[in-house]
Amino acid sequence: MMSKKIFSVAVDGPSGAGKSTLSKAVAAELGIVYVDTGAIYRTIGYYVFCKEIDPKDAPAVIAILPELDIQMRYGDDGLQRMYLNGEDVSTQIRLPQISMYASAVSAIPEVREFLLEMQRELARRSSVIMDGRDIGTVVLPEADVKIFLTAAAEIRAQRRAKELEERGTPTPFEEVLRDIQQRDWNDSHRAAAPLRQAEDAVLVDTSELTFDESKLKLLEVIKGRVGA
Repeated sequence: MMSKKIFSVAVDGPSGAGKSTLSKAVAAELGIVYVDTGAIYRTIGYYVFCKEIDPKDAPAVIAILPELDIQMRYGDDGLQRMYLNGEDVSTQIRLPQISMYASAVSAIPEVREFLLEMQRELARRSSVIMDGRDIGTVVLPEADVKIFLTAAAEIRAQRRAKELEERGTPTPFEEVLRDIQQRDWNDSHRAAAPLRQAEDAVLVDTSELTFDESKLKLLEVIKGRVGA
């Protein structure tokens, strides 16, 4: 048990750094809620994709926001499920082509504003570990713990390619690497809440670490900040 009643952990970092899998494992270990904010943006990206809208056409994307009812629920297995207008889209939002849609719509300030209060309310209600691109800098600037998780682009591409293969959607390594490098550039150069390390965030580079070593490192950082 942690000594602080309700606390928040912000985990930021580039695409493919392992934020989701590590945050999920850490949340289970600490008995707190895991919030995958990337899945929320992917849900909007998926809707834009289904509507055949150019994700970089900001006015068109903004126009469909009132049509969206996005809900985050947790299954009996404790895993986060995303619902779009009542339909479980947890699998569809993980399709490779949705990554670029999510990246593009997340660069639109009105989209970020649309989701901001939803994310903050989750952190007010219970202890959370929330991962994304701007959690420590914009969404939860007062988070008790901030971690910037990263790894070399090639390492991230290897991990993502393996993940895609295991999901039954194998993608060539070169293509995965190109997508990651493009997304890194997009996320760090966008005008709205660009990807950057918060000044008070702890940098954790997992390039040379196994999954278990990375998990232990994150637990060490969190327990060091909020007590155990």
